[in-house]
Amino acid sequence: MISQLEKEIIFRFLKARKKDGFLNVISIFSFIGIGLGVAVLIIVMSVMNGFRTELINKIVGFNAHAIVKPYDKPLFNTTEIDFAKGIVSNDGEAVILSRLNTKGILLKGYLKNDFKKLEILNNQKYFGSTDLKNNSISIGKDLSFLLNIDIGDKITIMSPSGIQTIVGSFPRKDKFEVISIFDSGIGEFNESVAYINLNTLEDFFDKNKDKRFTEFYFKDPKNIEYYKKILSDLFPSAYVYTWADLNESLFSALKVERNVMFIILSLIIIVAAFNIISGLTILVKNKTRDIGILKSIGVTNTSIKKIFFFIGFIIGSSATLFGILIGTLFSYYIEGIRKFISKTFDITLFPEEIYFLSTLPSEINVNSIILIALCSITTTSIVSIFPASRAAKLDTIQTLKYE
Repeated sequence: MISQLEKEIIFRFLKARKKDGFLNVISIFSFIGIGLGVAVLIIVMSVMNGFRTELINKIVGFNAHAIVKPYDKPLFNTTEIDFAKGIVSNDGEAVILSRLNTKGILLKGYLKNDFKKLEILNNQKYFGSTDLKNNSISIGKDLSFLLNIDIGDKITIMSPSGIQTIVGSFPRKDKFEVISIFDSGIGEFNESVAYINLNTLEDFFDKNKDKRFTEFYFKDPKNIEYYKKILSDLFPSAYVYTWADLNESLFSALKVERNVMFIILSLIIIVAAFNIISGLTILVKNKTRDIGILKSIGVTNTSIKKIFFFIGFIIGSSATLFGILIGTLFSYYIEGIRKFISKTFDITLFPEEIYFLSTLPSEINVNSIILIALCSITTTSIVSIFPASRAAKLDTIQTLKYE
């Protein structure tokens, strides 16, 4: 506990005086450095959390949350599950041919009524019909640009499964009519995936209906490991994989990048915190006479140590709170700030064609802020111990010898 005398001395030493000019400059720089370090760390973590969330939303909005594929036996009644929406599907790789170019694509097949249940059809960037009939196809925006294809055009698709004739096997080719163009928000998907009718796909690739798999969509796709375990228990003889398994390397890279950024930016706080040592050391030097007087009237070494420790602690804690305030406000209004800077200086800070995002994402995470605050306060507390210990070790006689 801190006594009333110790509190009064702490606040007296914290007050700026004209003759302590250089000391005040060091204290101000320590305060600003720690505050800016905390603010920058919160902003970067918020942007990276927002980017990760946006990426997850785009991936789970386009892909199935989990897929159950049969090994050897066909699946039965897989769509009748209470906690998820199940849709029967199948897929195959083919080559799309046009006048200008050729492109390898993944064809995903759905029944006409099931196709209308997909989330990608319910956004404003889906154009065209939702009636996925035989020999009709829905393609991505990037693929339509690449091959100069529009709604209503007919395209030729070549299957790797051949047609047996008298003279040998020939690749199968069929014409499909483009009924719609979708935009998943991720260029790779828009360019490499297309939808056709499930029955047409199975005829086109000569696939058996027993090889159909089921795609599952959950209300909370982020809790995917929990649902994967349930599906694995429900279908022990089938292969279960999720959106997280398909994108494991991507999200592992994002996690590593976020951790590295946290460590690197934490160095800003550490460097700024070491200014506290300089400030407190100079303060101890300037207050040598005061320390001697305090000791002569009975103030213990422990109290002296606590006084100077709490001076550093208060500077660090107040700077941390200041940084949290600045960082949170900046993270909350970051898109407006980005637009203002882009408009004022006529520069593009966040190009949509590179990041596939129209706005700069930001997600303020309370746990991240608490962790950053604890790291900052702990660092400033540790660096305050050394000068506080030196102040407590000053000899009373030597400090007052020439006074």
